[in-house]
Amino acid sequence: MSFFSIVERYREFDTERFFAQVTDADVERALAKDKPGAMDFLALLSPRAAGHLEAMARKAHQLTVQYFGRTIQMFIPLYLSNHCTNHCAYCGFNHKNPILRRKLSLAEIETEAQAIAGTGMQHILFLTGEAPHLTPMDYLVEAARLLKRHFASVAIEVYPLEVEEYRQLQQAGVDGMTLFQETYDQEVYKRVHPAGRKRDYHWRLNAPERAAQGGMRVVNIGPLLGLAEPRREIFLTGLHARYLDDTYLETEVAVSLPRFNAAEGDFHPDFYVNDKTFVQFMTALRIFLPRAGLTISTRESAAFRDRILPLGATRYSAGSSTGVGGYTEIRVEQTPQFEITDDRSVEEVAAAIVARGYQPVYKDWDQIG
Repeated sequence: MSFFSIVERYREFDTERFFAQVTDADVERALAKDKPGAMDFLALLSPRAAGHLEAMARKAHQLTVQYFGRTIQMFIPLYLSNHCTNHCAYCGFNHKNPILRRKLSLAEIETEAQAIAGTGMQHILFLTGEAPHLTPMDYLVEAARLLKRHFASVAIEVYPLEVEEYRQLQQAGVDGMTLFQETYDQEVYKRVHPAGRKRDYHWRLNAPERAAQGGMRVVNIGPLLGLAEPRREIFLTGLHARYLDDTYLETEVAVSLPRFNAAEGDFHPDFYVNDKTFVQFMTALRIFLPRAGLTISTRESAAFRDRILPLGATRYSAGSSTGVGGYTEIRVEQTPQFEITDDRSVEEVAAAIVARGYQPVYKDWDQIG
């Protein structure tokens, strides 16, 4: 069994009809449960539940403090390469885009690492496009070993790998992976991924599971909100996270909530998620997944990130660059993968977290042995 069997179970499910039948009492019952089921979660995602947002926010806050305290774990991304063979319609790294392509050498990675470590950051996420012939496993392993000398936690956001390849990276010091399905809707997935290795829906869908089997301590998933009907997307994301949490007991599961941001090209998403709906999704996820990490990235504005901080978030990126390198004099004029909205420094984000009565955590993990 894999998560795809659950995707198939809900393929023909009529969410619009379900939402039309949700009552206030259904939402209140879902809120009252210690462990909401799938249909309770879907009720919390319904338009009807928007009228209960204050109660959802209170419960999400209470659960987050219960399981995580008043802490926000800080991390920073480092793009190693923007070479990519995929033709993702929404991405600045799309193979067809006429952009400057770069790959950092190990010496450049060292320079970037030293600059980032100087900010106090101890959790780093390194990223590449999908071009294994240019960023092969030996390059990823060497990059991981190098970065591990500078940071307590090293995570990856790279192309999907085999179980043994995840294990190799874990042995080189990587303890977490992020990989977004982008959309769980198979027809939309096919349309926005017209060519390249990423076109294989199943290979990507099963990658978080392979990472857990390969020993990754943390597996982080998520949809790109805007590509497909967003309530169904969050519903399947939540089910995916719970499936992983129930199946891989030694793996921490986290969820990201990236909303579409402008990138190179003329892609216009079919759906828009406003701030109120975003908060509903975030609080519903926290109620359904009380122990899961929730990541809010610099795609969101500084003011919005500050406002929603008490409502379920546990991880914030800060001081981010979405171009290759970008933290030292290595930087050159280039196209980012997507546009950042919150461009504050690490210090400024940390100060904002403190101002709201929370503690920014730079380091919460050390690998023993």
